[in-house]
Amino acid sequence: MNDSTPSPTKKPMQPKEAKAMVLAALEDIKANDVVVLDVSSYASFTDYMVFASGTSSRHVSSIAGSVIDAAKKLNSPALGVEGLDVGDWVLVDLGDVVVHVMLPATRDYYELEKLWGEEMADLDLSEDIGD
Repeated sequence: MNDSTPSPTKKPMQPKEAKAMVLAALEDIKANDVVVLDVSSYASFTDYMVFASGTSSRHVSSIAGSVIDAAKKLNSPALGVEGLDVGDWVLVDLGDVVVHVMLPATRDYYELEKLWGEEMADLDLSEDIGD
């Protein structure tokens, strides 16, 4: 069995568990301006979209790396990662959760939260992180 194949003895994470894992990883590495959108009623490919910003290309890549590592540790490796080598926008696809980590200028330019609708934003993240 290779590293990307989940162990048959462990159940896959539920969407809310995956979201909580992502938020904890983002908090650990000091991601900025974290926004969670529940898109489960609008999209068939994921339940949550998480947006976060980093202060530099290196920080953006480190934030994405933290999410990737946290998912691997819980036996739920990323299904896909794009942009890690560039660092202005990294997408981490965890299936039930899609994480976008961007430089602030990139995030402002594309305005993905507005595209999906800010009314879907989960502004109270404290219950998801376990405070």
